[in-house]
Amino acid sequence: MTRLLALGLTALLLGVAALLGVPQSAQAAPGTVEAYPVPSIYPASTDYRLTVNGTSVPVTKYTGYDIAQLSLGTGTAVIAVTKTNNTNIGAYSISPQKLGIAGSVSGSTLTFTVQNDEYLIVKLDGRPNLVIAADPAQSDRPASSGTGIFNVQSPPYSAQPNTGAYTTTAFQNALNDAAAYGSANGTQGIVYVPAGVYTLGNLYLRSNLAFYLAPGAVLRYTGDRDHYVVNGHKNSQGRDLTWFISTRYSSKNIKIYGRGIIDGNGQAALAPDNLGVNLLAPVYTSGFTVDGITFRESSSWAVIPLRSSDMTFRDIKMFNRFDMGENDGIDVMESTGVTVDHAIGIGLDDPFSTKTWAEGVDIYNTVPGSPRPLENVTFNDLVSWTYCYGVKVGQGVFQSQNEVTFQHAVVYDAAVGIGVHHKYGTAGATNIKFDDIDIERLSFKNDDNRTWLAMMTGNTQGIGPVTGVTISNVKVRNAGITAARVNGLPGAPITGVALRNIVMPGSTAPATTLSQVNLTNLSDYGGLTITP
Repeated sequence: MTRLLALGLTALLLGVAALLGVPQSAQAAPGTVEAYPVPSIYPASTDYRLTVNGTSVPVTKYTGYDIAQLSLGTGTAVIAVTKTNNTNIGAYSISPQKLGIAGSVSGSTLTFTVQNDEYLIVKLDGRPNLVIAADPAQSDRPASSGTGIFNVQSPPYSAQPNTGAYTTTAFQNALNDAAAYGSANGTQGIVYVPAGVYTLGNLYLRSNLAFYLAPGAVLRYTGDRDHYVVNGHKNSQGRDLTWFISTRYSSKNIKIYGRGIIDGNGQAALAPDNLGVNLLAPVYTSGFTVDGITFRESSSWAVIPLRSSDMTFRDIKMFNRFDMGENDGIDVMESTGVTVDHAIGIGLDDPFSTKTWAEGVDIYNTVPGSPRPLENVTFNDLVSWTYCYGVKVGQGVFQSQNEVTFQHAVVYDAAVGIGVHHKYGTAGATNIKFDDIDIERLSFKNDDNRTWLAMMTGNTQGIGPVTGVTISNVKVRNAGITAARVNGLPGAPITGVALRNIVMPGSTAPATTLSQVNLTNLSDYGGLTITP
Protein backbone atom coordinates (compact mmCIF):
# COMPACT_ATOMS: atom_id res chain seq x y z
CA MET A 1 0.00 0.00 0.00
CA THR A 2 2.88 2.36 0.84
CA ARG A 3 4.35 1.71 -2.60
CA LEU A 4 1.04 2.50 -4.35
CA LEU A 5 0.55 5.67 -2.30
CA ALA A 6 4.05 6.82 -3.18
CA LEU A 7 3.43 6.27 -6.89
CA GLY A 8 0.12 8.09 -6.66
CA LEU A 9 1.74 11.02 -4.85
CA THR A 10 4.43 11.23 -7.51
CA ALA A 11 1.82 11.39 -10.26
CA LEU A 12 -0.12 14.05 -8.33
CA LEU A 13 2.96 16.22 -7.82
CA LEU A 14 3.87 15.96 -11.49
CA GLY A 15 0.35 16.99 -12.41
CA VAL A 16 0.46 19.99 -10.08
CA ALA A 17 3.84 20.97 -11.48
CA ALA A 18 2.45 20.88 -15.00
CA LEU A 19 -0.51 23.07 -14.03
CA LEU A 20 1.81 25.61 -12.41
CA GLY A 21 4.13 25.63 -15.38
CA VAL A 22 7.08 24.30 -13.43
CA PRO A 23 9.77 23.06 -15.86
CA GLN A 24 10.27 19.30 -15.91
CA SER A 25 13.01 17.17 -17.33
CA ALA A 26 12.08 15.52 -20.60
CA GLN A 27 12.59 12.11 -19.05
CA ALA A 28 12.98 10.77 -15.52
CA ALA A 29 16.48 9.73 -14.55
CA PRO A 30 17.31 6.04 -14.90
CA GLY A 31 17.25 3.98 -11.71
CA THR A 32 20.30 2.25 -10.35
CA VAL A 33 20.37 -1.45 -11.20
CA GLU A 34 21.70 -4.23 -9.00
CA ALA A 35 21.75 -7.64 -10.70
CA TYR A 36 21.65 -10.44 -8.15
CA PRO A 37 24.42 -13.07 -8.29
CA VAL A 38 23.21 -16.45 -9.52
CA PRO A 39 24.74 -19.62 -8.02
CA SER A 40 25.90 -22.31 -10.41
CA ILE A 41 23.15 -24.68 -9.20
CA TYR A 42 20.75 -22.64 -11.31
CA PRO A 43 21.38 -23.16 -15.05
CA ALA A 44 21.50 -20.20 -17.39
CA SER A 45 18.64 -19.62 -19.78
CA THR A 46 19.08 -21.05 -23.24
CA ASP A 47 16.51 -18.64 -24.65
CA TYR A 48 17.17 -15.12 -23.33
CA ARG A 49 19.73 -12.45 -22.58
CA LEU A 50 18.69 -9.39 -20.60
CA THR A 51 20.01 -5.92 -19.91
CA VAL A 52 18.44 -3.26 -17.70
CA ASN A 53 19.74 0.28 -18.11
CA GLY A 54 22.72 -1.23 -19.87
CA THR A 55 23.54 -3.62 -17.01
CA SER A 56 23.60 -7.31 -17.85
CA VAL A 57 21.17 -9.28 -15.68
CA PRO A 58 21.52 -13.09 -15.48
CA VAL A 59 18.57 -15.12 -16.70
CA THR A 60 18.06 -18.61 -15.26
CA LYS A 61 16.31 -21.54 -16.85
CA TYR A 62 13.48 -22.98 -14.77
CA THR A 63 10.80 -25.63 -15.24
CA GLY A 64 7.95 -23.83 -17.01
CA TYR A 65 9.48 -20.37 -17.32
CA ASP A 66 12.74 -18.43 -17.08
CA ILE A 67 13.61 -15.98 -14.31
CA ALA A 68 15.65 -12.78 -14.03
CA GLN A 69 15.99 -10.97 -10.70
CA LEU A 70 17.34 -7.55 -9.84
CA SER A 71 16.67 -4.43 -7.83
CA LEU A 72 15.92 -1.02 -9.28
CA GLY A 73 16.46 2.27 -7.51
CA THR A 74 14.21 5.27 -7.96
CA GLY A 75 13.84 6.07 -11.65
CA THR A 76 13.09 4.43 -14.95
CA ALA A 77 14.46 1.25 -16.47
CA VAL A 78 15.14 0.54 -20.13
CA ILE A 79 14.82 -3.22 -20.49
CA ALA A 80 16.20 -5.09 -23.47
CA VAL A 81 15.28 -8.77 -23.93
CA THR A 82 17.19 -10.67 -26.63
CA LYS A 83 16.52 -14.13 -28.01
CA THR A 84 19.73 -16.11 -27.81
CA ASN A 85 19.07 -17.83 -31.12
CA ASN A 86 19.20 -14.39 -32.75
CA THR A 87 16.09 -14.99 -34.84
CA ASN A 88 13.78 -12.07 -35.46
CA ILE A 89 10.97 -11.52 -32.97
CA GLY A 90 7.54 -12.00 -34.47
CA ALA A 91 5.03 -11.58 -31.64
CA TYR A 92 5.47 -10.48 -28.04
CA SER A 93 3.49 -9.58 -24.95
CA ILE A 94 4.37 -7.67 -21.78
CA SER A 95 2.34 -8.13 -18.61
CA PRO A 96 0.82 -6.69 -16.49
CA GLN A 97 -1.13 -5.36 -19.45
CA LYS A 98 -2.68 -2.64 -17.30
CA LEU A 99 0.70 -0.88 -17.22
CA GLY A 100 0.33 -0.16 -20.93
CA ILE A 101 3.98 -0.88 -21.69
CA ALA A 102 4.80 -0.47 -25.37
CA GLY A 103 7.86 -2.21 -26.75
CA SER A 104 9.94 -1.79 -29.87
CA VAL A 105 11.47 -4.67 -31.80
CA SER A 106 14.75 -4.68 -33.64
CA GLY A 107 15.65 -8.09 -34.98
CA SER A 108 15.99 -10.45 -32.01
CA THR A 109 15.69 -7.77 -29.32
CA LEU A 110 12.62 -6.33 -27.62
CA THR A 111 13.17 -3.03 -25.82
CA PHE A 112 10.76 -1.26 -23.48
CA THR A 113 10.76 1.14 -20.55
CA VAL A 114 9.18 0.85 -17.10
CA GLN A 115 8.75 3.77 -14.74
CA ASN A 116 9.69 1.96 -11.53
CA ASP A 117 10.35 -1.49 -10.08
CA GLU A 118 7.79 -4.02 -11.30
CA TYR A 119 7.18 -7.75 -11.48
CA LEU A 120 6.76 -8.49 -15.19
CA ILE A 121 6.08 -11.48 -17.43
CA VAL A 122 7.34 -11.24 -21.01
CA LYS A 123 6.53 -13.62 -23.84
CA LEU A 124 8.47 -13.74 -27.13
CA ASP A 125 7.18 -15.94 -29.94
CA GLY A 126 7.17 -19.58 -28.86
CA ARG A 127 9.89 -19.17 -26.26
CA PRO A 128 9.23 -19.84 -22.55
CA ASN A 129 7.77 -16.97 -20.58
CA LEU A 130 10.36 -14.72 -18.96
CA VAL A 131 9.64 -13.48 -15.45
CA ILE A 132 11.50 -10.25 -14.70
CA ALA A 133 11.32 -9.59 -10.95
CA ALA A 134 12.59 -6.07 -10.29
CA ASP A 135 12.53 -5.35 -6.57
CA PRO A 136 12.86 -1.90 -5.05
CA ALA A 137 16.43 -1.08 -4.05
CA GLN A 138 17.45 -2.30 -0.61
CA SER A 139 17.30 0.47 1.96
CA ASP A 140 18.12 -1.54 5.08
CA ARG A 141 21.12 -3.64 4.06
CA PRO A 142 23.17 -4.22 7.21
CA ALA A 143 26.93 -4.27 7.56
CA SER A 144 28.43 -7.74 7.31
CA SER A 145 30.14 -7.44 10.69
CA GLY A 146 30.11 -5.36 13.84
CA THR A 147 28.35 -5.17 17.17
CA GLY A 148 25.14 -7.16 17.18
CA ILE A 149 25.87 -8.72 13.77
CA PHE A 150 26.46 -12.46 13.56
CA ASN A 151 27.95 -13.49 10.20
CA VAL A 152 27.47 -17.21 9.59
CA GLN A 153 30.81 -17.43 7.76
CA SER A 154 32.80 -15.80 10.56
CA PRO A 155 34.14 -17.57 13.66
CA PRO A 156 32.84 -19.18 15.78
CA TYR A 157 30.25 -20.30 13.18
CA SER A 158 32.43 -20.66 10.08
CA ALA A 159 29.67 -21.97 7.81
CA GLN A 160 31.12 -22.92 4.44
CA PRO A 161 28.80 -22.55 1.43
CA ASN A 162 28.88 -24.40 -1.89
CA THR A 163 30.21 -27.64 -0.41
CA GLY A 164 27.03 -29.72 -0.03
CA ALA A 165 27.89 -30.27 3.63
CA TYR A 166 25.16 -29.41 6.14
CA THR A 167 25.75 -26.14 7.98
CA THR A 168 22.68 -26.40 10.21
CA THR A 169 24.51 -26.23 13.54
CA ALA A 170 26.49 -23.15 12.54
CA PHE A 171 23.35 -21.38 11.37
CA GLN A 172 21.31 -22.32 14.44
CA ASN A 173 24.06 -21.16 16.79
CA ALA A 174 24.25 -17.82 15.00
CA LEU A 175 20.46 -17.47 15.13
CA ASN A 176 20.39 -18.27 18.86
CA ASP A 177 23.21 -15.84 19.63
CA ALA A 178 21.58 -13.06 17.62
CA ALA A 179 18.24 -13.57 19.36
CA ALA A 180 19.95 -13.54 22.78
CA TYR A 181 21.74 -10.30 21.88
CA GLY A 182 18.53 -8.70 20.65
CA SER A 183 16.61 -9.72 23.77
CA ALA A 184 19.36 -8.44 26.08
CA ASN A 185 19.64 -5.09 24.30
CA GLY A 186 16.04 -4.28 23.40
CA THR A 187 16.66 -4.63 19.66
CA GLN A 188 17.09 -7.30 16.99
CA GLY A 189 20.33 -9.19 16.70
CA ILE A 190 21.24 -9.61 13.03
CA VAL A 191 22.34 -12.85 11.40
CA TYR A 192 24.16 -12.02 8.17
CA VAL A 193 24.24 -14.64 5.41
CA PRO A 194 26.67 -13.84 2.55
CA ALA A 195 26.19 -15.10 -1.00
CA GLY A 196 26.54 -18.83 -1.48
CA VAL A 197 24.51 -22.05 -1.35
CA TYR A 198 24.03 -23.42 2.17
CA THR A 199 22.72 -26.95 2.69
CA LEU A 200 20.57 -26.94 5.81
CA GLY A 201 18.30 -28.94 8.07
CA ASN A 202 15.48 -27.36 10.07
CA LEU A 203 16.09 -23.86 11.42
CA TYR A 204 14.23 -22.23 14.31
CA LEU A 205 13.75 -18.51 14.84
CA ARG A 206 13.47 -16.94 18.28
CA SER A 207 12.32 -13.50 19.40
CA ASN A 208 14.21 -10.29 18.63
CA LEU A 209 16.00 -11.59 15.58
CA ALA A 210 16.73 -10.24 12.11
CA PHE A 211 17.80 -12.83 9.53
CA TYR A 212 19.47 -11.16 6.53
CA LEU A 213 20.02 -13.08 3.27
CA ALA A 214 22.35 -11.20 0.92
CA PRO A 215 21.74 -11.29 -2.85
CA GLY A 216 23.03 -14.65 -4.06
CA ALA A 217 22.49 -16.37 -0.69
CA VAL A 218 20.52 -19.64 -1.01
CA LEU A 219 19.22 -21.71 1.91
CA ARG A 220 18.60 -25.15 0.41
CA TYR A 221 16.45 -28.02 1.60
CA THR A 222 17.38 -31.61 0.68
CA GLY A 223 14.56 -33.90 1.89
CA ASP A 224 16.93 -36.30 3.69
CA ARG A 225 14.94 -37.37 6.79
CA ASP A 226 18.08 -37.64 8.91
CA HIS A 227 18.19 -33.83 8.97
CA TYR A 228 14.52 -32.93 9.46
CA VAL A 229 11.70 -33.44 11.94
CA VAL A 230 8.17 -34.31 10.86
CA ASN A 231 5.67 -31.53 11.63
CA GLY A 232 2.61 -32.89 9.84
CA HIS A 233 1.29 -35.10 7.09
CA LYS A 234 -0.43 -34.39 3.78
CA ASN A 235 -3.04 -37.08 3.35
CA SER A 236 -3.86 -35.99 -0.19
CA GLN A 237 -0.21 -36.39 -1.19
CA GLY A 238 0.58 -39.41 0.95
CA ARG A 239 3.67 -37.85 2.49
CA ASP A 240 4.96 -36.39 5.72
CA LEU A 241 5.76 -32.70 5.95
CA THR A 242 8.52 -30.71 7.59
CA TRP A 243 8.86 -26.99 8.24
CA PHE A 244 12.20 -25.94 6.77
CA ILE A 245 12.28 -22.67 8.72
CA SER A 246 9.86 -22.00 11.57
CA THR A 247 9.38 -19.79 14.59
CA ARG A 248 9.48 -20.90 18.18
CA TYR A 249 6.06 -20.69 19.81
CA SER A 250 5.19 -17.36 21.51
CA SER A 251 8.04 -15.59 19.72
CA LYS A 252 7.88 -11.95 18.61
CA ASN A 253 9.80 -9.27 16.74
CA ILE A 254 11.36 -11.40 13.99
CA LYS A 255 12.39 -10.27 10.51
CA ILE A 256 13.66 -12.21 7.49
CA TYR A 257 14.91 -9.84 4.83
CA GLY A 258 17.34 -9.19 2.00
CA ARG A 259 17.35 -10.53 -1.53
CA GLY A 260 18.29 -14.14 -0.94
CA ILE A 261 16.46 -17.38 -1.75
CA ILE A 262 14.83 -20.10 0.35
CA ASP A 263 14.90 -23.13 -1.95
CA GLY A 264 12.78 -26.28 -1.51
CA ASN A 265 14.67 -28.14 -4.25
CA GLY A 266 11.47 -29.43 -5.83
CA GLN A 267 11.27 -32.94 -7.21
CA ALA A 268 14.87 -33.67 -6.28
CA ALA A 269 14.13 -33.20 -2.58
CA LEU A 270 11.25 -35.71 -2.70
CA ALA A 271 13.48 -38.46 -4.05
CA PRO A 272 15.30 -39.50 -0.84
CA ASP A 273 12.33 -40.07 1.49
CA ASN A 274 9.20 -38.47 0.00
CA LEU A 275 9.33 -35.78 2.71
CA GLY A 276 7.42 -32.69 1.62
CA VAL A 277 8.35 -29.23 2.83
CA ASN A 278 6.73 -25.99 3.89
CA LEU A 279 9.53 -23.51 3.33
CA LEU A 280 8.51 -21.01 6.01
CA ALA A 281 6.14 -21.64 8.93
CA PRO A 282 5.65 -18.64 11.22
CA VAL A 283 3.61 -20.28 14.00
CA TYR A 284 2.33 -18.67 17.22
CA THR A 285 4.36 -15.52 16.56
CA SER A 286 3.70 -11.78 16.39
CA GLY A 287 5.49 -8.77 14.95
CA PHE A 288 6.84 -10.91 12.12
CA THR A 289 8.13 -9.48 8.81
CA VAL A 290 9.44 -10.96 5.57
CA ASP A 291 10.89 -8.44 3.12
CA GLY A 292 12.40 -9.12 -0.31
CA ILE A 293 12.91 -12.90 -0.06
CA THR A 294 12.41 -15.40 -2.91
CA PHE A 295 10.74 -18.74 -2.14
CA ARG A 296 11.51 -21.32 -4.75
CA GLU A 297 10.41 -24.81 -5.74
CA SER A 298 8.40 -25.89 -2.71
CA SER A 299 6.93 -29.41 -2.75
CA SER A 300 4.01 -28.35 -0.55
CA TRP A 301 2.50 -25.03 0.53
CA ALA A 302 5.47 -22.67 0.56
CA VAL A 303 4.64 -20.06 3.20
CA ILE A 304 2.12 -20.89 5.94
CA PRO A 305 1.54 -18.19 8.58
CA LEU A 306 -0.39 -20.05 11.29
CA ARG A 307 -2.12 -18.81 14.48
CA SER A 308 -0.11 -15.60 14.43
CA SER A 309 -0.70 -11.85 14.40
CA ASP A 310 0.78 -8.56 13.20
CA MET A 311 2.60 -9.93 10.18
CA THR A 312 3.88 -8.32 6.97
CA PHE A 313 5.14 -10.04 3.83
CA ARG A 314 6.56 -7.48 1.40
CA ASP A 315 8.30 -7.76 -1.99
CA ILE A 316 8.19 -11.55 -1.89
CA LYS A 317 8.57 -13.82 -4.89
CA MET A 318 7.20 -17.37 -4.94
CA PHE A 319 8.52 -19.35 -7.90
CA ASN A 320 7.03 -22.84 -7.90
CA ARG A 321 6.65 -25.40 -10.67
CA PHE A 322 3.66 -26.34 -12.80
CA ASP A 323 4.46 -30.06 -12.71
CA MET A 324 4.15 -30.43 -8.91
CA GLY A 325 0.75 -30.30 -7.22
CA GLU A 326 -0.40 -28.65 -3.98
CA ASN A 327 2.46 -26.16 -4.08
CA ASP A 328 0.52 -23.07 -2.98
CA GLY A 329 2.42 -19.81 -2.60
CA ILE A 330 1.28 -18.18 0.66
CA ASP A 331 -1.68 -19.59 2.60
CA VAL A 332 -2.58 -17.36 5.54
CA MET A 333 -4.16 -19.62 8.16
CA GLU A 334 -5.94 -18.83 11.43
CA SER A 335 -4.14 -15.51 11.82
CA THR A 336 -5.04 -11.86 12.33
CA GLY A 337 -3.59 -8.58 11.14
CA VAL A 338 -1.67 -9.95 8.15
CA THR A 339 -0.57 -7.95 5.09
CA VAL A 340 0.93 -9.35 1.90
CA ASP A 341 2.17 -6.39 -0.12
CA HIS A 342 3.81 -6.34 -3.58
CA ALA A 343 4.24 -10.01 -4.40
CA ILE A 344 4.39 -12.36 -7.36
CA GLY A 345 3.20 -15.95 -6.98
CA ILE A 346 3.63 -18.66 -9.63
CA GLY A 347 2.85 -22.35 -9.41
CA LEU A 348 0.37 -25.08 -10.24
CA ASP A 349 -1.73 -24.48 -7.13
CA ASP A 350 -3.16 -21.30 -5.56
CA PRO A 351 -0.53 -18.56 -5.08
CA PHE A 352 -2.59 -16.45 -2.64
CA SER A 353 -5.29 -17.79 -0.30
CA THR A 354 -6.69 -17.92 3.24
CA LYS A 355 -7.71 -21.00 5.21
CA THR A 356 -8.88 -22.16 8.64
CA TRP A 357 -8.93 -25.73 9.90
CA ALA A 358 -10.23 -28.11 12.54
CA GLU A 359 -8.27 -29.33 15.52
CA GLY A 360 -5.88 -32.14 14.69
CA VAL A 361 -5.84 -31.51 10.93
CA ASP A 362 -3.22 -33.61 9.17
CA ILE A 363 -1.01 -30.80 7.88
CA TYR A 364 -0.02 -29.55 11.33
CA ASN A 365 -1.12 -32.29 13.69
CA THR A 366 1.88 -31.73 15.97
CA VAL A 367 0.88 -28.13 16.80
CA PRO A 368 -0.55 -27.69 20.31
CA GLY A 369 -3.47 -25.46 21.18
CA SER A 370 -6.82 -24.85 19.56
CA PRO A 371 -7.70 -23.57 16.08
CA ARG A 372 -8.30 -19.85 15.74
CA PRO A 373 -10.45 -17.60 13.55
CA LEU A 374 -8.89 -15.58 10.75
CA GLU A 375 -9.48 -11.84 10.53
CA ASN A 376 -8.15 -8.66 8.95
CA VAL A 377 -5.98 -10.11 6.19
CA THR A 378 -5.04 -7.95 3.19
CA PHE A 379 -3.34 -8.99 -0.05
CA ASN A 380 -2.20 -5.95 -2.03
CA ASP A 381 -0.37 -5.39 -5.33
CA LEU A 382 -0.10 -8.94 -6.64
CA VAL A 383 0.82 -10.82 -9.80
CA SER A 384 -0.61 -14.35 -9.87
CA TRP A 385 0.03 -17.15 -12.39
CA THR A 386 -1.44 -20.57 -11.68
CA TYR A 387 -3.42 -23.51 -12.98
CA CYS A 388 -5.93 -22.98 -10.16
CA TYR A 389 -7.32 -19.78 -8.57
CA GLY A 390 -5.68 -16.41 -9.06
CA VAL A 391 -6.90 -15.10 -5.68
CA LYS A 392 -9.02 -17.18 -3.31
CA VAL A 393 -10.68 -17.56 0.06
CA GLY A 394 -10.78 -21.24 1.06
CA GLN A 395 -11.02 -24.15 0.87
CA GLY A 396 -10.94 -24.68 4.64
CA VAL A 397 -13.43 -22.60 6.67
CA PHE A 398 -13.64 -24.62 9.89
CA GLN A 399 -13.11 -21.39 11.86
CA SER A 400 -14.57 -18.05 10.83
CA GLN A 401 -12.88 -15.94 8.17
CA ASN A 402 -13.70 -12.23 8.38
CA GLU A 403 -12.40 -9.08 6.70
CA VAL A 404 -10.29 -10.61 3.94
CA THR A 405 -9.28 -8.23 1.15
CA PHE A 406 -7.57 -8.82 -2.20
CA GLN A 407 -6.77 -5.59 -4.03
CA HIS A 408 -4.68 -4.27 -6.92
CA ALA A 409 -4.04 -7.75 -8.30
CA VAL A 410 -3.20 -9.04 -11.77
CA VAL A 411 -4.15 -12.60 -12.68
CA TYR A 412 -1.74 -13.35 -15.49
CA ASP A 413 -3.27 -16.79 -16.07
CA ALA A 414 -5.43 -19.20 -14.08
CA ALA A 415 -8.42 -21.52 -14.19
CA VAL A 416 -10.48 -19.15 -12.01
CA GLY A 417 -9.69 -15.48 -11.62
CA ILE A 418 -11.55 -14.72 -8.37
CA GLY A 419 -12.76 -17.41 -6.01
CA VAL A 420 -14.44 -18.18 -2.70
CA HIS A 421 -14.52 -21.93 -2.12
CA HIS A 422 -16.09 -22.87 1.22
CA LYS A 423 -15.46 -26.57 0.78
CA TYR A 424 -14.65 -27.71 4.32
CA GLY A 425 -16.16 -26.75 7.67
CA THR A 426 -19.22 -25.05 9.15
CA ALA A 427 -18.00 -21.55 10.06
CA GLY A 428 -18.86 -18.42 8.12
CA ALA A 429 -16.79 -16.49 5.61
CA THR A 430 -17.84 -12.84 5.93
CA ASN A 431 -16.91 -9.36 4.73
CA ILE A 432 -14.73 -10.38 1.81
CA LYS A 433 -13.51 -7.84 -0.75
CA PHE A 434 -11.93 -8.16 -4.17
CA ASP A 435 -11.04 -4.74 -5.61
CA ASP A 436 -9.09 -3.64 -8.69
CA ILE A 437 -8.49 -7.10 -10.13
CA ASP A 438 -7.20 -7.42 -13.71
CA ILE A 439 -7.78 -10.87 -15.22
CA GLU A 440 -5.63 -11.33 -18.33
CA ARG A 441 -6.01 -15.01 -19.23
CA LEU A 442 -7.95 -18.09 -18.15
CA SER A 443 -6.25 -20.97 -19.94
CA PHE A 444 -6.84 -23.85 -17.54
CA LYS A 445 -9.69 -25.79 -15.92
CA ASN A 446 -10.03 -26.67 -12.24
CA ASP A 447 -12.92 -28.87 -11.06
CA ASP A 448 -14.60 -28.08 -14.40
CA ASN A 449 -14.31 -24.34 -13.73
CA ARG A 450 -12.70 -22.03 -16.24
CA THR A 451 -14.24 -18.70 -15.43
CA TRP A 452 -13.53 -15.25 -14.07
CA LEU A 453 -15.62 -15.81 -10.90
CA ALA A 454 -16.46 -18.92 -8.88
CA MET A 455 -18.08 -18.82 -5.45
CA MET A 456 -19.16 -22.16 -3.96
CA THR A 457 -20.03 -23.87 -0.72
CA GLY A 458 -19.39 -27.58 -0.32
CA ASN A 459 -20.59 -30.28 2.05
CA THR A 460 -17.33 -31.89 3.05
CA GLN A 461 -17.23 -32.09 6.86
CA GLY A 462 -20.22 -29.79 7.28
CA ILE A 463 -21.58 -26.74 5.50
CA GLY A 464 -21.20 -23.04 6.23
CA PRO A 465 -22.40 -19.70 4.84
CA VAL A 466 -20.64 -17.00 2.84
CA THR A 467 -21.93 -13.50 3.60
CA GLY A 468 -21.01 -10.03 2.41
CA VAL A 469 -18.75 -10.24 -0.63
CA THR A 470 -17.84 -7.09 -2.60
CA ILE A 471 -16.27 -7.52 -6.04
CA SER A 472 -15.39 -4.16 -7.57
CA ASN A 473 -13.34 -2.54 -10.33
CA VAL A 474 -12.59 -5.74 -12.20
CA LYS A 475 -11.17 -5.76 -15.73
CA VAL A 476 -11.94 -9.12 -17.33
CA ARG A 477 -9.83 -9.48 -20.47
CA ASN A 478 -10.67 -13.18 -20.76
CA ALA A 479 -13.84 -14.61 -19.24
CA GLY A 480 -13.00 -18.28 -19.75
CA ILE A 481 -15.35 -20.85 -21.25
CA THR A 482 -17.63 -21.80 -18.33
CA ALA A 483 -20.27 -19.65 -16.69
CA ALA A 484 -19.41 -17.57 -13.66
CA ARG A 485 -21.06 -19.09 -10.63
CA VAL A 486 -22.50 -18.37 -7.19
CA ASN A 487 -23.62 -21.68 -5.69
CA GLY A 488 -24.55 -22.00 -2.05
CA LEU A 489 -26.28 -24.94 -0.42
CA PRO A 490 -29.55 -25.24 1.50
CA GLY A 491 -28.69 -24.07 4.99
CA ALA A 492 -25.43 -22.51 3.78
CA PRO A 493 -26.34 -19.84 1.22
CA ILE A 494 -24.12 -17.26 -0.36
CA THR A 495 -25.66 -13.86 0.38
CA GLY A 496 -24.91 -10.18 0.09
CA VAL A 497 -22.77 -10.30 -3.04
CA ALA A 498 -22.22 -6.87 -4.65
CA LEU A 499 -20.67 -6.57 -8.13
CA ARG A 500 -19.52 -3.07 -9.04
CA ASN A 501 -17.76 -1.75 -12.12
CA ILE A 502 -17.10 -5.08 -13.84
CA VAL A 503 -15.81 -4.59 -17.39
CA MET A 504 -16.00 -7.67 -19.58
CA PRO A 505 -14.02 -8.58 -22.72
CA GLY A 506 -14.89 -6.50 -25.76
CA SER A 507 -16.55 -3.79 -23.70
CA THR A 508 -15.39 -0.45 -22.35
CA ALA A 509 -18.46 0.14 -20.18
CA PRO A 510 -19.24 -1.61 -16.88
CA ALA A 511 -21.78 -4.40 -16.99
CA THR A 512 -25.27 -3.75 -15.66
CA THR A 513 -26.79 -7.26 -15.77
CA LEU A 514 -25.74 -10.68 -14.58
CA SER A 515 -25.95 -12.05 -18.09
CA GLN A 516 -23.42 -9.47 -19.27
CA VAL A 517 -20.89 -10.87 -16.80
CA ASN A 518 -21.91 -14.44 -17.72
CA LEU A 519 -23.05 -15.06 -14.14
CA THR A 520 -25.71 -17.61 -14.93
CA ASN A 521 -24.83 -20.58 -12.71
CA LEU A 522 -26.79 -19.63 -9.57
CA SER A 523 -28.24 -21.55 -6.65
CA ASP A 524 -29.01 -20.97 -2.97
CA TYR A 525 -28.01 -17.32 -2.98
CA GLY A 526 -29.54 -14.01 -1.98
CA GLY A 527 -28.95 -10.28 -2.15
CA LEU A 528 -26.92 -10.43 -5.34
CA THR A 529 -26.57 -7.01 -7.00
CA ILE A 530 -24.67 -5.56 -9.94
CA THR A 531 -24.05 -1.85 -10.53
CA PRO A 532 -21.83 0.09 -12.94
